Amino acid sequence: MIDRVQSYYGFTRVPFGRDLAPSMLHQHNSHREAAARIAWCINNKAIGVVTGEVGAGKTVALKGAVASLDPARFTVIYQPNPEVGMRGLYDRIVTSLGGTPKYQSAALAAQASAALAAEVDERGRTPAVVIDESHLLDHHELDAIRMLTNYDMETTTPFAVLLIGQPTLRKRMKHGVLAALDQRIAISYQMPTMNKEETASYIKHLTIAGRSDPLFSDDAIDLIHLTSRGLPRSVNNIALQSLIAAFADEKSIVDESSTRLAITETHATE
Repeated sequence: MIDRVQSYYGFTRVPFGRDLAPSMLHQHNSHREAAARIAWCINNKAIGVVTGEVGAGKTVALKGAVASLDPARFTVIYQPNPEVGMRGLYDRIVTSLGGTPKYQSAALAAQASAALAAEVDERGRTPAVVIDESHLLDHHELDAIRMLTNYDMETTTPFAVLLIGQPTLRKRMKHGVLAALDQRIAISYQMPTMNKEETASYIKHLTIAGRSDPLFSDDAIDLIHLTSRGLPRSVNNIALQSLIAAFADEKSIVDESSTRLAITETHATE
C-alpha cells in the first residue's frame, strides 16, 4: 500500500518517515532550541536536561545536534534504555570506549570513570553520555550519575551528560534528595509542542520526499494540528494515514474529509 501511495503522489521516498538524514529534518523552533542546547552542553562538558511529551521530538533534536558535532573531537555514548541500571550504563561506557567491562560493580564504576577521563586525556575527544528515557531512572541512579561526574575533586568534569526524558523528570529533579544533582545542571529545557503555523510548515515540508506543490488542504492541516496537539510524531502518523485515505478515494490532495476518516480509523484501533 505504501509503495502505491508513494508512486501515486510522485514521492521519491515515503513521507513522514523516521529515517531522515539530519539535514532533511524540519527546523521548527522547538527543534532548533533543543538541538542548540544539547550542542552547547556537549561543547562545554556540562550536565543538561531536555524534556518533552511523548512524540515531542526529543530524540530527533538529539540526532540533529549530534550530527553538527565534529566526530574527531567528540564521542557520543548513547544509552536508549536506562532500565538496564547503572551497571548497564557503566558497561556501555566502557565498551563504547574500547574497553572490556570488569565483573565487579564497584570496579566497573571506577573503570567507566577512568575510561571517560582517558578519552579526553589520551585521545583528545570529549565524551558525551546521553541517557534517553531518563524519567525511568530512580533517585539512586540519578545520584549515581552525579557521582560519575565527580572528577579531580569536582574542579573539572571531563565529559558531558545529557538526560533526555518526559516532563516528570524535571519534577523529580526538584526533590530534596536530588538537590546536589539539580544544582549542577547547566541547561534545562522543556520542549514545547508546535504551534499551528509550525505544524503547517512541518506538513508542507514535503520537498524532502520529492514534492514541492501543496498536497494538504488548509482545513486538513488545521484538523491534523488540533488532533495531534502539535506533537511531531502524532502529526507524522495522522498525515500519513490521511494520505492513504486520500489515495483510496483517488484524490489529488488530502482534504479535511480524508483526514477526518484517517483520525476516526486510527482512534478506533487504539
